[in-house]
Amino acid sequence: MSVQFGRWNFEGRPPSPDFVEKVSATLAPYGPDSNETYSKGGVQILYRAFRTTKESHRETQPHISPSGAVITWDGRLDNRAELISELRNVLAFDSTDVAIVAAAYEKWGPNFYAKLIGDWALSIWSPVDRSLLLVKDPIGTRHLYYSFDKNQVTWSTVLDPLVRFAGKTFALNEEYIAGWFSMFPAVHLTPCVGIHAVPPSSSVLLRPGKHTVSKYWDFDPTKSIRYRTDAEYEEHFRTVFAKAVQRRLRSDRPILAELSGGRDSSSIVCMADTIIARGAAENPRLDTVSMYDDSEPNWNERPYFTKVEEKRGRTGWHINVCPQDPKDKPTPEPPPESPNSRFVPTLGYDGRPSPQFGMCLVSQGNRVVLSGIGGDETMGGVPTPTPELEDLLARGQFGALAHQLKVWALEKKKPWFHLFFEAGRNFFPPALVGIPKHMRPPAWLQSKFVKRHWAALTGYPSRTKLFGPLPSFQGNVATLDALRRQLARTALPFEPSFEKRYPYLDRGLLEFMFAIPREQLVRPTQRRSLMRRALVGIVPDEILNKKRKAFVARSPLVRISKEWTHWAEMTQHMVSSSLGIVDSERVLEALQKGRRGEEVPTITLMRTLFLEEWLRDLRKLGIVNLHTTQKAELAWQASIQG
Repeated sequence: MSVQFGRWNFEGRPPSPDFVEKVSATLAPYGPDSNETYSKGGVQILYRAFRTTKESHRETQPHISPSGAVITWDGRLDNRAELISELRNVLAFDSTDVAIVAAAYEKWGPNFYAKLIGDWALSIWSPVDRSLLLVKDPIGTRHLYYSFDKNQVTWSTVLDPLVRFAGKTFALNEEYIAGWFSMFPAVHLTPCVGIHAVPPSSSVLLRPGKHTVSKYWDFDPTKSIRYRTDAEYEEHFRTVFAKAVQRRLRSDRPILAELSGGRDSSSIVCMADTIIARGAAENPRLDTVSMYDDSEPNWNERPYFTKVEEKRGRTGWHINVCPQDPKDKPTPEPPPESPNSRFVPTLGYDGRPSPQFGMCLVSQGNRVVLSGIGGDETMGGVPTPTPELEDLLARGQFGALAHQLKVWALEKKKPWFHLFFEAGRNFFPPALVGIPKHMRPPAWLQSKFVKRHWAALTGYPSRTKLFGPLPSFQGNVATLDALRRQLARTALPFEPSFEKRYPYLDRGLLEFMFAIPREQLVRPTQRRSLMRRALVGIVPDEILNKKRKAFVARSPLVRISKEWTHWAEMTQHMVSSSLGIVDSERVLEALQKGRRGEEVPTITLMRTLFLEEWLRDLRKLGIVNLHTTQKAELAWQASIQG
């Protein structure tokens, strides 16, 4: 994942050399392969490459198009062949990705983004009409942030230089904080009021006095795929899934795949091996890395990832993530980075992998990591009949609805009217039917904070529309939006750098999954029905047919007990309490319950503790005003308009 940075001073004054030097040094760990710049007319653009494909070694960025547009591209273009064919008059068959993007921009103008399939973030500075265009792909796997005022615009892949070198302090964005309690904040938010993230599938047009955010593409709710037999769905699935994996095997170095032993990661590895065996992949080798913790009785995945290793005839890299006593560690971990050196926007993780994972990457020469994120959500991993029942309700197919209610009631061992209520409640406003218990804000948040940010704290709930797109389609899009929020908060890795790729979030694969009947994904006696049927003979049967079991990690509760003094002292003078976010006494009560082994919302509790540590680091950094900030966004908007 290469990194880009730019600053445009409207009056034409170039940034100071000292500023440029500091920004370049900040970007260096993420893009070690080049250090390129563009400077003209008050615009300074920096680009640091992290090369993962053979074509990327021939790129020079920033790239100047024939019309004079200055383009920086961080991405992987999956439909290269198709675009080169359409642009064959100006491109060669081995053109670089950025050259293809530039040619597409020159031919089709600023509405060409939907033609670009892949994972990417793009900036285009046009000296002709004095405009800046920032664009991201529909899924949002790459980062791109920006800030602006009446004098300048600044944009960057990495948030840190936008914050530390702005020459001012920022107000803390409360909604961003609230989003962490419901897993992740909205995609356009950052921790700082006045700094924004480019949303997925959107373009941002910036000119002096103008700021426009536009959505350029979305999934088509009218697209429908219907076959006569299961076998036809299975064949189509194998085709699009193989394509999704193949696209992410484009690399000039060995690729590393995460192999947990679950269906998602195992299916990626086994399909990749099939593609490589028939000579359809560009990369020279696929390695695997598996993590295990034998101290967790509910997480014994070693037998399953071993099955995949046996099938492929290769043992991967194994990492023991079981908490160890310091005296048992073979080598000491490096000391934590000074809080005054970098701005970290992600709670609990700054982007540096564990020493064991870093050693794995370096020793094998891996620069690309395949991840199974998204598989559970898009492949029918959650065995709920609700989307199917909602579709039958919306279509008025009451006979089929009655039959499916009976079948699912027997499978779920629930009264049919409970399932009917679960299906029907989503058609009503959340304020009327309430929020499910597992989505409610934790009890230790202060009431005023909860009232101000109820939507963010409950995961931005929405009402399912009875008319228009099928409810299952609406649910698919909502699930994808949650995944987009997760990707937007994934810290950019460094020391060592690597690029993460997500086969289950392939645009073509998602379009197929969103267009087929819901009953193909989940059936009363078979979750992940289509995936399991289609991958027979490719993935070991032991993995395809493994039973799902609840995973309850004990390590957070063990950590609370072992580090009790630290956490108890933290609750005495909490920054988050002084900001009106949490009630420190109730946090202490929850910690005491966890210490005693009682039931507590462990994930939310740990995030509360990580939030407190993060806020304390921000206080030391001194670039964010840690005061009550619910009016800060309105004040900032008023200053821009003024």
